[in-house]
Amino acid sequence: MDWLFSFPHMDETSLRELKKVIDESFRGFTREYGAGLETLFQPLQHFLIWSERFMTRTPWPIILLLIAALAWFASRNWKIVVGAVVTLLLIGYFDMWDDTMKTVSMIFVCTVMSIVIGIPIGIAMSRSDRIEKIINPMLDVMQTMPSFVYLIPVVMLLGIGKVPGLIAVVIYAIPPMIRLTNLGIRLVDRDVLEAADAFGSSNWQKLKNVQMPLALPTIMAGINQTIMMALAMVVIASMIGVQGLGQPVLKAISNQYFTLGVFNGLAIVGIAIIFDRVSQAFGSRLQKHREAAHG
Repeated sequence: MDWLFSFPHMDETSLRELKKVIDESFRGFTREYGAGLETLFQPLQHFLIWSERFMTRTPWPIILLLIAALAWFASRNWKIVVGAVVTLLLIGYFDMWDDTMKTVSMIFVCTVMSIVIGIPIGIAMSRSDRIEKIINPMLDVMQTMPSFVYLIPVVMLLGIGKVPGLIAVVIYAIPPMIRLTNLGIRLVDRDVLEAADAFGSSNWQKLKNVQMPLALPTIMAGINQTIMMALAMVVIASMIGVQGLGQPVLKAISNQYFTLGVFNGLAIVGIAIIFDRVSQAFGSRLQKHREAAHG
């Protein structure tokens, strides 16, 4: 009767051998192609270093004015602008400015990468049900896989540093960008597309002049979610060398420094709220323009 209570499983020796073969194969791949992959990602490293230097070496009043101007341009709401400025002043007052700017630079690069990679994939999914069926399970895996698991292959391939951390963050954060781009384009009114066809628009013209502008509020929601997920990954990415607010939090966890962890955690929350409010306000403005155009 023991077989009723124990699930049938592979022989332990066979399972151990299978795991050994997979591990050795991946190590072999890493030894063979690791250096080439590092060279491939060098432009990304230069972009990340440039972004970090700009954010940390530019005088803080200029950064504050730039962020306030961007918040005003996106939201046209003084409350959001004042909230962003006050939050950043408090972050600077509590001596977390440099770490915050490093985190903001990483989120900026991560968001740019997610847009550059995610929007074309989302467009391809919206054009083909077959591609959507292939990519959706991959996105499911990317969203449900424990975030620590991403770090293992990335570190084995590229070692410890900023670029491996950035890649792990992008893998974790990009699915909403892809999904909502696909959804936004698929939700464009068929009557509008038929009107574009009647005027003799090509597929490219329809995409550029009709589908993308009308899908933009949904795509902005995807960017918003990507930023939120990237910020959620900051502390985990700090384990493999990503500098910023995550490293003090990690140090606080290791050494049981309560206030250090809480202050830096609140700084991450503050940055997340700024990004969230600004991107949501921009998405709402786009939605109003869209409704006005339809009206």
